[in-house]
Amino acid sequence: MFAVIKTGGKQYRVAKDDVIVVEKLEGKAGASVTFKDVLMSGDGKAVKLGKALEGLTVTGKIVDHKKGDKVVIFKKRPRNTYRRRRGHRQDETHVKITAISGQK
Repeated sequence: MFAVIKTGGKQYRVAKDDVIVVEKLEGKAGASVTFKDVLMSGDGKAVKLGKALEGLTVTGKIVDHKKGDKVVIFKKRPRNTYRRRRGHRQDETHVKITAISGQK
C-alpha cells in the first residue's frame, strides 16, 4: 500500500518503512509525526482520491535532523571587479514511515 502526502509545499509518495527527507519539522529524534494531508492512496490494484481518503493518516518517526547539501550563490558583473560568493545549507528532517492507517 502507498500514499501520497503533502508537507512543506511538496508531495511525496510513501509506503511503510520508507525513509523520506522533508523540510525541517518540529520535534526531536525519535518523536512521532502524523501527516493528515493525504492526497492519494493505492494498493496496486485500486487508487483512492478525494472523499474516499477521509480519516486516512500517515504516521512516521523522526530519525534525524540534518543540513542538506550546500547551494552556492555566485554573483558577478563582467569588467567591474564585482564578485560575491555565498552559500546556503537548508535544514532537513529524515522521517521513517511507520504506518498508513485509518482506511475505510
